Amino acid sequence: MPGKRYLIEFVVALLAYGLLMALSLVALNNGWVQGGMRTVVAIAPMVACVGIWGAVVRHLKRSGPEEGRVQLIAIGFAFAGTALLTFTYGFMEFAGFPRLSMFMMWPLMVLLLVVGQFLGRWLQGTADRDEAEGDENDDE
Repeated sequence: MPGKRYLIEFVVALLAYGLLMALSLVALNNGWVQGGMRTVVAIAPMVACVGIWGAVVRHLKRSGPEEGRVQLIAIGFAFAGTALLTFTYGFMEFAGFPRLSMFMMWPLMVLLLVVGQFLGRWLQGTADRDEAEGDENDDE
């Protein structure tokens, strides 16, 4: 389970992202910025994403070996699953399927990461049970 410090860091960065995103969209949709500044305003929410990234990296650094293993499984699952699904859909686009926005990538990765975390926790539990059963058999 994530620590309280991580949750605070993550939520603050996420709220900053939401605020910057809202301000950016309002400014762009109302024509408040022109020219090259439109690009700067459009990517402004990504500044807060650096905070999200930092919170996640610090959480992983502070995690113990068991949690680190779960997260490694989850990240590997999400990485491989994203590659498999995006390449598959990329080839389907050659067959006439509509092009998807890059905005679809992050939700896909998050979904696969969450599934990977459940998988990692299940595998960790299975390994713990196997180890406990091995300890019981050693007594015989």
